[in-house]
Amino acid sequence: MDIAAVIVAAGRGLRAGGPVAKQWQTLAGRPVLAHALAAFASHPAVARTVVVIAAEDRERARALLPAGPLVVAGGATRAASVRAALEVLAAAARPPDAVLVHDGARPLVGAALIARVAAALRDAPAAAPAVAVTDALWQGAGGRVTGTLAREGLFRAQTPQGFRFAPILAAHRTHAGPADDDVAVARAAGLDVAIVEGEEDNLKITGPGDLARAAAILVARGEGAMEVRTGTGFDVHRFGPGDSVTLCGVAIPFAKGLEGHSDADAGLHALADAIYGALAEGDIGHHFPPTDPAWKGAASSRFLAHAGGLARARGFRIANVDVTLLCERPRIAPHAAAMRAAIAAALGIEVGRVGLKATTTEGLGFTGREEGIAAMAAATLVAP
Repeated sequence: MDIAAVIVAAGRGLRAGGPVAKQWQTLAGRPVLAHALAAFASHPAVARTVVVIAAEDRERARALLPAGPLVVAGGATRAASVRAALEVLAAAARPPDAVLVHDGARPLVGAALIARVAAALRDAPAAAPAVAVTDALWQGAGGRVTGTLAREGLFRAQTPQGFRFAPILAAHRTHAGPADDDVAVARAAGLDVAIVEGEEDNLKITGPGDLARAAAILVARGEGAMEVRTGTGFDVHRFGPGDSVTLCGVAIPFAKGLEGHSDADAGLHALADAIYGALAEGDIGHHFPPTDPAWKGAASSRFLAHAGGLARARGFRIANVDVTLLCERPRIAPHAAAMRAAIAAALGIEVGRVGLKATTTEGLGFTGREEGIAAMAAATLVAP
């Protein structure tokens, strides 16, 4: 089953305190939304992800997600925001079979919970997690208890809420007005919703104390501690006919060109592979096969941006990158500043985190004979 995830993060909720909406506040070193997104981006049951944000958060989202998940502007209500994402998925060349809708303010959703909701959709048109109410329920007014309610059969609703795609799209298209969640929309359309076991840790950030509680849960899980990953990359391209070479995103006039399926930018290829390596995500050829004509002549900055976006989706920030170019000619020094700036722009990081060097091989080897150019790169990723 082809399952898409929709992460709803267009709300303006400020009850958690702080200068920005709760989904953009920092939890264990990265935004609350980044935690939620990482859970779905890395889950084997989820094939693609759509993030719904407020229009005014586009720049903030671009810094968090320079490449990777599709970003959609939300509507005036939660239901309108979800529908906007569903319509984008419906217009895709291949709409999904099912969709999981999750609140971006629920950062601690577990992989097992996502799997339970996805599995339930094999036998039901809709499924949602919930936790049974175990506390006594009171009614009150004026600071006094005025009555009690039976708790049998009552549940605390959670997300992700899962649906077969066609029925929930039709339900949203016919639904008028707001709704507390997508289960309400589904039930209004007559869909049967199965209840699956929720998780106590799957809390929703609402008040100021919730961020502290979420941070404590991460520490208890052993996920709040810093994780450092390092990857390396190496690439070679031979010289061929041409009047320029592209290195680290900068076109340099030269008496030759570099041969390759894309723009043959050895520096960016090596660096992208270093980031993929740190993530244990293969190499450029895995993500952008050279047999695919779509990448013929493509700018390698696209590959690098994808690698950086994947790192962010997995909850890592790029601490620093370092590239070494090996060639006799052309001279790199006059272009080094522009190269560093191009790398920083593609990755969405400060130029001060980008190292770039060039060296010759003293006339030795294929680079010494000026048959081609080689590049080595290293990348350090840190989470949280």
